[in-house]
Amino acid sequence: MNITNPYIAKTYEQIISDNPNEPEFHQAVGEVFESIAPVIEANDIYEKYAVLERIAEPERIISFKVTWVSDDGKINVNKGYRVQFNSAIGPYKGGLRFHPSVNTSVLKFLAFEQVLKNSLTGLPLGGGKGGADFDPKGKSDMEIMRFCQSFMSELFRHIGADTDIPAGDIGVGSREVGYLFGQYKRLANQFNGVLTGKGLSYGGSLGRKEATGYGLCYFTEEMLHAMRNDSFEYKDVAVSGSGNVAIHAIEKIYQLKGLPITASDSNGFIYDPNGINLDVLKQLKEVENRRIADYEKIVKGSIYYPSMKPWAIPCDIALPCATQNELNLEDAKNLVNNNVMAVVEGANMPCTPDAIHYLRNNKVLFGPAKAANAGGVAVSGLEMSQNAARTNWSFEEVDDKLRAIMKGIFNNINNTAKRYCVEGDFVAGANMAGFIKVADAMIAQGIIF
Repeated sequence: MNITNPYIAKTYEQIISDNPNEPEFHQAVGEVFESIAPVIEANDIYEKYAVLERIAEPERIISFKVTWVSDDGKINVNKGYRVQFNSAIGPYKGGLRFHPSVNTSVLKFLAFEQVLKNSLTGLPLGGGKGGADFDPKGKSDMEIMRFCQSFMSELFRHIGADTDIPAGDIGVGSREVGYLFGQYKRLANQFNGVLTGKGLSYGGSLGRKEATGYGLCYFTEEMLHAMRNDSFEYKDVAVSGSGNVAIHAIEKIYQLKGLPITASDSNGFIYDPNGINLDVLKQLKEVENRRIADYEKIVKGSIYYPSMKPWAIPCDIALPCATQNELNLEDAKNLVNNNVMAVVEGANMPCTPDAIHYLRNNKVLFGPAKAANAGGVAVSGLEMSQNAARTNWSFEEVDDKLRAIMKGIFNNINNTAKRYCVEGDFVAGANMAGFIKVADAMIAQGIIF
């Protein structure tokens, strides 16, 4: 990290010292601290009130044992977590992730990012994240149900519609949310909007499934229009991933008259010069749960590249939608050599810091995750509003609100970057805009002893 401000550098060094062996968290905090220097230097009140020290420390970390029984009668034990990071502007809000990689460092990084992302939406939402080192892959529905019930049996006492509102994330889809909500309702004896991403029959919102992918494209479209007077129209778009975000990004790219040419999973990627066949992709991934390699067997003219990522394929726009740190410096060089005009993050922190620096130094438009993929949490906030009002909005109404929110996010970060003399640097703009709102709220609420 290139942190030159003495106060910021000292604080960052202390955070690393106080939180050893947490590289993901160090990376997230360092990237934010590096880019908010103009705000800190222009406003000495943030140092006076020790805002950096306070904003980088979670308000609460809950860790608990999750015991469950598999179909064969074996007793299993997993670790469950909830990181309630910051509630200065609203109740904690963020997803639950079920994956073997889940640990305190990953969840702290995700929760810290969530604080700023939620701030950018303009909605009254704080930031949190949680999950377990449980792998739902290969588990039966009954095993997943028993795990979710055991997980919620501890978590329910720490959450609530005005306290902490979890949602889905990797490994936690509609099935898992349903099991979690059912157990919460039973234990709390309440039917309220304590979880988002619920099924439509019990309080969910139309447009939630599509929100992150659609929002990513709305943000990208607004950035292209504002900075290049351009759009998705007639552009080749490389997309990584084949989950919910990637599928709905591909869907929206077509609607915006672009051509999505790649999709991927952990085993490799598919290149289809005629454009990804969305029906085939949905059938493979959403219905049959097959690998992306099978796409080549079904769609003529497509090519499967095992154990590779799609960033060497020539494209106009790149949307990494798979996982963290999936696009490295070498990938960035390939994209630049192929004259990419924009890279926008659909996943959480999918580009490494050196890749981001290289792209920005080569005049590539770069949209950071905390701004570009905020569509999911934005519609989660809209789901909370519908639950509170005991009403349901149409898909069109939700989609219109989502588009307006993503446009507002871009305008906010663009204007903030201009105000602090870093025009076009949307990483800095997003970090500064998100930080200012939360920091000012923290100062206004006093020093909490």
